Amino acid sequence: MEFLRSFGSAGLFIHAMIDAIIFPIPAFFLQLSLSALNPENAIWLATLGYAGCLAGTPIGYAIGRTSGNLVLARFMKKKWLDSATTLFRRHGEKAILIGSFTPIPFKLFTIMSGCMNYPLWKLLGYAAIGRAVKFYVVGILFYIYGRAAEHMVDRVLGITLLVVGVLFSVVWLLISRFRKRKKLERTVVRMEER
Repeated sequence: MEFLRSFGSAGLFIHAMIDAIIFPIPAFFLQLSLSALNPENAIWLATLGYAGCLAGTPIGYAIGRTSGNLVLARFMKKKWLDSATTLFRRHGEKAILIGSFTPIPFKLFTIMSGCMNYPLWKLLGYAAIGRAVKFYVVGILFYIYGRAAEHMVDRVLGITLLVVGVLFSVVWLLISRFRKRKKLERTVVRMEER
């Protein structure tokens, strides 16, 4: 991290990109330290981190497509990998969306998406939403509150991400129920027509 910090904002872009691929330390920590040093550039730093993450997402996906099982087996116990695979198959979209702004390493989602042949365009779409929340909440807090945001981030960010996660889950549930109801109505209409 010290090496990447020495490159400033370019280091954050690189860190965010490799964070989506394989790097073990989330870019969030570098964003925090750079934003604390220069709060007036916090929005620009959030933008660079966000862009870097989106640039690295297809690379992590490609790793997942080519050798995902081998890579994931090195980082996860077999029972966790089996459990994560089952959950991802059942709730892939929700997992990516919620996981993209939680502390769970995002590389797991990019690699697992490739491993499961999940559509890349959907991965990028959900990553764009979730990662924007994660990077810009920090950027906006530092831009508005300056260095005082450093003490707020742990409290406010955790609560904000939890609230956003709950809101996404509720909206997702409502959309899913609406789709199921529409599908059921179409099925009933078809049966009545016969």
